[in-house]
Amino acid sequence: MTVNLRAPAPAQVRDDVMDAAYALGWGVVRKMPEGAARLAFAALADRTWQRHGRGVRQLERNLCRVLGKAEVDDEVRVLSRKVLRSYFRYWLEVFRLPEYDRERIVGKMRVTGHEKIFENLDAGRGVILALPHMGNYEHAGAWLVHQGHPFTTVAERLRPESLFDRFVAFRESLGMEVLAHQGASAYGRLAQRLRAGRPVCLVVDRDLTAGGVDVEFFGATARMPGVAAALATRTGAALIPVTLWYEGEYWAARVHEEIPVPGEGGGQERIQAMTQELARVFEAGIRAHPEDWHMLQKVWVDDLPGAGRGAGR
Repeated sequence: MTVNLRAPAPAQVRDDVMDAAYALGWGVVRKMPEGAARLAFAALADRTWQRHGRGVRQLERNLCRVLGKAEVDDEVRVLSRKVLRSYFRYWLEVFRLPEYDRERIVGKMRVTGHEKIFENLDAGRGVILALPHMGNYEHAGAWLVHQGHPFTTVAERLRPESLFDRFVAFRESLGMEVLAHQGASAYGRLAQRLRAGRPVCLVVDRDLTAGGVDVEFFGATARMPGVAAALATRTGAALIPVTLWYEGEYWAARVHEEIPVPGEGGGQERIQAMTQELARVFEAGIRAHPEDWHMLQKVWVDDLPGAGRGAGR
């Protein structure tokens, strides 16, 4: 008999720990008394903020852009703590959302402008709902499903595969169709759903590829995906931005005006113009509710590695 005494690779250990942590969240946190769970997650948020790790430091650099500051000061630090509290609330609700009934999901959602979504869908026209990483978009998705409109979305492929499968199962349990983020295949299926008059929801304030669109965002160049605009130009679906935030115990959302396809210019020029308009809408929403923008990653071109700089496609 041969015994393998080699220790697991660090990456494998990390993946296993991550998977176990999320399994614990969906298996235990969802069943905890809500008051105790909220206190625990607030304490975790404060501890994470105090440790001031890489994600928090990037968050504060991002908030400097939002507030128009050259460097981190006391105001930015206070705001970053609020963001961490909001971000951990999002995760607490992700773990507990499968326990929420329709009355809570619908009754505590405050939405303005939602008529634009339903008018288009009732007319048989597809709708692309484009969102930033704000508030709780999982809850907003559950709200839309409870309105009688299950939708299709795209999920970033996570490591390990079992963790990705957990997220897909979670979202499918809420009534969403989830496609893996894998380029042309996902894009084609999204186009099919839109041509069939169905809704598609995409979170598009951070580019996950090397081919995003460069836009002006809070006075500097940022890179965002052009997929929402590309789908609108290709399928004729309505491109509608949505911004989200928390209002005490309530979830809030604003459904903005449709971004029309420009009447002039080539395909790429139209995508550029529409993505820039999305950035402007997101900018206004984030400026109004900066404590609920959960962006702990790099967005602006100046923050990206040297290989990521240059003109976006």
